[in-house]
Amino acid sequence: MGDVISTNLDDGKREMITARTNAVMAEFGRFYEQQYAVALFNSVRYEIEGGGSIQTQLLHRKDPLKNKSIFSGGLFQYLEESKKWRSRFLYVGDSYNISLYESKAAHDRGLHSKGVINCAGYRALTSMEEYLGLLNNSLSDTKAKVASSPFLKCPTQFPLILWHPYARHHYFCVMTEKEQTKWHAVFQDCVRHTNNGLSEECKVSTPAFTDALRLYRQAKGHYGTWDMMSGNQAQILANLVMETLHPELRNLIVPRLKGKLQQRQKDWMLISDAVYRQVLSQTRAQHEAMVQVCEMERPRLDAALRTDMDQIVTSKEHVSGKIRALVSPRVEHLVRNNVQPYIHSILEALMEPTSRGFFEVRDILFRELVEVSKNSMNDGSREKLGEHMDKISMLAFHPVKMQSCYEKMETLNLEGLQQRCDVSSPSVFIQRAQILMRQQMDDAVHTFEQLVHQSLDGHSNEDLCKTIQRCQDRVLKKYDYDSSTVRKKFFREALLQIIIPYMLKQLSPSFSADLPKFKELIFEDFSRFILVENIFEEVVLQSVTKDIMMAVKEAAVQRRHNLYRDSVVLTNSDLNLHLLGEDSIDWADNFGGVKGEKQGGEVANRRRKQIVSMIQLDGMPMLYESCQEVPGMDGIPEENEGQVGQNLITEEPLNPVEHVPVEKEPGSPDSINQIRDLINPVLEVKDGSQLTNGMFPLKEGDEVKHIPSVMETVPRESPKKVDVELDTTSSEQTLEEQQRVSAIENAIQQIEIAIQEDPADHLSEGAIDSDGEFAQTSTNSSPRHHDDSGFQSPANENVEEAQPQPITGDEVVDADQVMLTLVEGVKTPSVDLEVKAPSDVSGKKPEIETTADRGLL
Repeated sequence: MGDVISTNLDDGKREMITARTNAVMAEFGRFYEQQYAVALFNSVRYEIEGGGSIQTQLLHRKDPLKNKSIFSGGLFQYLEESKKWRSRFLYVGDSYNISLYESKAAHDRGLHSKGVINCAGYRALTSMEEYLGLLNNSLSDTKAKVASSPFLKCPTQFPLILWHPYARHHYFCVMTEKEQTKWHAVFQDCVRHTNNGLSEECKVSTPAFTDALRLYRQAKGHYGTWDMMSGNQAQILANLVMETLHPELRNLIVPRLKGKLQQRQKDWMLISDAVYRQVLSQTRAQHEAMVQVCEMERPRLDAALRTDMDQIVTSKEHVSGKIRALVSPRVEHLVRNNVQPYIHSILEALMEPTSRGFFEVRDILFRELVEVSKNSMNDGSREKLGEHMDKISMLAFHPVKMQSCYEKMETLNLEGLQQRCDVSSPSVFIQRAQILMRQQMDDAVHTFEQLVHQSLDGHSNEDLCKTIQRCQDRVLKKYDYDSSTVRKKFFREALLQIIIPYMLKQLSPSFSADLPKFKELIFEDFSRFILVENIFEEVVLQSVTKDIMMAVKEAAVQRRHNLYRDSVVLTNSDLNLHLLGEDSIDWADNFGGVKGEKQGGEVANRRRKQIVSMIQLDGMPMLYESCQEVPGMDGIPEENEGQVGQNLITEEPLNPVEHVPVEKEPGSPDSINQIRDLINPVLEVKDGSQLTNGMFPLKEGDEVKHIPSVMETVPRESPKKVDVELDTTSSEQTLEEQQRVSAIENAIQQIEIAIQEDPADHLSEGAIDSDGEFAQTSTNSSPRHHDDSGFQSPANENVEEAQPQPITGDEVVDADQVMLTLVEGVKTPSVDLEVKAPSDVSGKKPEIETTADRGLL
């Protein structure tokens, strides 16, 4: 690899690369110096004059990812140096940089990573065909067919590729499709986050940089959007240099490469990565020097601005009027004929996928809040509430849960505008809308947390469910309002980004020669703060802003896509809501929601704070550490994980018996006998004198007047143990014992017939709890119906309703089924019957209990 780079990048080519980078940075530096003074003027003017901004309903937190990690797990990586696949442990922290370690143990011990991938400008791919398509587009002279020899032999059928037009490509693979889907969502989120643009907190340097970059590209004839404006300032400048340098080096070096087709492609990618790293190191150093020079001059410029602000504003308005009088006729004609007819179609193309994405965000938010409400109804303790709130606090940064929202925006289609308005691709608008979706989700979740936390003070656990419900309704209403506001702003900005470059491209050649004469109208002391090029663009922008505002307003008036009118203000607005904290609430520490969180030091902290849960793979060797033991927040289930049994109630017995082993709680009844036992509960006769199998003998002629409930708990015996006992004692039974068993069988048959005579009465009686806590069961309700109250019994979940079958004379009741099986926590309808049965010889009343009575006790 080193020979390929050193051979094709000799000292002469490296000097040429350095010279080209210096030339681009010098030209860009002149634009940056001019725009820095203009940006400082706009910042100081805004500070002095002030400006109103729309007050949002939802709260915003400053650092939502503090002490959080996005994802971590193991997969296979292809190493160019050794031409082999190696197991690697990947850790994605709050910076969204991907750190690679040899193993999970190396990461836990705090060792240095093998490398760090910054995903700015990358694309996450899941198929070799798509990768080869991009590779062929970037290397037009060396094309590879999909059906030819493979470019890269992947050991599994689930590859993951990070592609960059200039930097090194990264190849990974996993074992299952589920892993591939989750890792792909994580990689896409890393790309989306790093491509989000520059920080808006820098009120001077950020607008100065973006305006300088736009003017530089316009001077080169590029007026439209640019896909490679991703990453930090140094990365953007490196992409700017490579935009022209990369094609020249490709035409110069690629024809001289030797070897097979795939080998030439790999060699060129290595050379391109080496060139990109050299350019990036130069742009980083020169940009830092450029910013330092402007910052040193800032105090002097700031003092001049604050002294002569009124004169500068007056001078700018005078020049603006002159330029507007010159360009207005041509601008109005262009707007009327070439812009207005297309505004509504462009807006409709933007509104459809964007609104569906925001609606999906609301649906996911609603489902998660409903789950919190249900869980609080099932278990109203504050510890459980803290655990549930801790799980949803990072919902917005869960790439798998948010993937369905992001996919709605992927359908944005601007094909008709790409050539007319010089729109390279819709990716700029797609990623911006996806970032806004994530921000709105986080604001809604944070507001819900603050409202719940505030409402917990002074409220009892009985009011907890109602409190959560009220907070949920308030948050959803606020989300609807802020969602409309954010979408309207996004539509206006997107329309300006599409239309303004097109208008400037049409108007600039006509007025470029006339603009310099307006510089004579500007005082020399104010010339650094007033630039005629900026005034010309402002005049063009103002000419079309009115039409864009009217188009968005008409869509809001028609309530299309649930947009609110600008005049709509929430009457139930919380005046003191913004007085709440902006920091995240640590529910685990405050309410003890996560057990064992204080153990393990920093390693345990990283595991506890991980947002995306891991995947449990059965039968996976420990050497391949991909997505094994869950070390993080697995409470937010992805896809359909964790939905089975999530609403089931675990009820503990009220009077537990010590030293009694409790077997595993049964699920839904699977066999016919289990279903029949639920409908027709088996009854056990208890008395002072019992048989060896625990049953009381009944004789014909005896009558059972009343069946009371027994207040003691009898442990359940294993069916296997009962079978063994019956087999060992069957050979020793006497004739008298066989007669008693026959009498018991007759009594059981009579009791079952009596139960089946009026099942509706028995069901109504069995639905009443002794404490009055359970809701009345409807006679026409089906066990398949999902009750939102959350009171579902584990035994009755997903059980088909069966009709009682009469016992005919042909049926034989097995003596083994006479034994009543008691299961702690499982309830069946209680019965209170009067049936004919043999009486006790000694005059004692037999006691018969049911599993329903035992469960209620």
